[in-house]
Amino acid sequence: MLSEVMEFFGFRRPLDHLGFFETPKQKDLEQEIEKVLLQGRLIAIAGIVGSGKTTTLVRFQNQLKHKNEVIVSYSRAVEKERVNLNTLMLALFYDLFTEKDGKLSTQPERRERQLLSLIQKCRKPVVLFVDDAHGLHPQTLITLKRLIELVRIDGGTLSVVLVGHPKLKNDLRRPTLEEIGARATVFSLEGIRGYQREYIDWVLRQATDDEIDLKELVSQEAIEFLAEKLTTPLQIEQYLSLAFESAYEVGQKPLNQKIIAQVLAHGLNDLEPYLVRQGYNDKMLSELLNVKKAEIRALFYGQLPPTRSQELREQLLKLGIPLIAS
Repeated sequence: MLSEVMEFFGFRRPLDHLGFFETPKQKDLEQEIEKVLLQGRLIAIAGIVGSGKTTTLVRFQNQLKHKNEVIVSYSRAVEKERVNLNTLMLALFYDLFTEKDGKLSTQPERRERQLLSLIQKCRKPVVLFVDDAHGLHPQTLITLKRLIELVRIDGGTLSVVLVGHPKLKNDLRRPTLEEIGARATVFSLEGIRGYQREYIDWVLRQATDDEIDLKELVSQEAIEFLAEKLTTPLQIEQYLSLAFESAYEVGQKPLNQKIIAQVLAHGLNDLEPYLVRQGYNDKMLSELLNVKKAEIRALFYGQLPPTRSQELREQLLKLGIPLIAS
């Protein structure tokens, strides 16, 4: 947000990166996950784009480090599409290895024995976090499951926490991944769903001084409208910022519903953006359904005959991909 916009409305901070907004569901979710972590399990946390997965992940890691009951490891690889078992094993080595442990072997068998020995020496459960895990190859998931089992056989405890879009959850439920899915504990991150209005109030309060009356910034009707139309922290932060910038251009204060309606993207909740938030683009869907990408695009734009459109939608539902009416 531009500095002159912030000054006009009395903001002392931009509307993003304001901290952590915790809902009762979020607190309960973290407590449940923490219990499972100590058991040496494969854990999946799924949430739509913008629901706060990475923010939740960082906060959860910091809490675990503070309690000092587990050893926290985190894959920092940027090119997520290239992440495989070797990448994740290296992440564990970098977080567990010390100079006293000697040199890391380049031979796979010896290297894996080194890792198993390191985890056993920790005398605490080790937890490996993997963000954007919806892009992992199925074979990587299978080998991660096997690594957890090997650690358990050697007397250690390793849990792997996979964080990704709902695609991750749906993939684990597919019959072809039954070997992994039946052994994985899956959680859904709802984010601020059901608490949108409270989140908007929190954002505005965090970004302003206490003496500012929020009613002078945004009308009640505008807040209710935003809470109805938007579902994630990312959406609310983005469109609130755009709306305040538009209001500044015309000198409007407080921000009203009309301006918010003008900045909301057309087709915000159409089928394509909805599925993208779930982790599915046209290429992925064409591969899953074994159809041409052009047909998926036609489905998005409502250009297919009704019977064919219904067929594709039914196939998506059978694959566990949730749909909305459009």
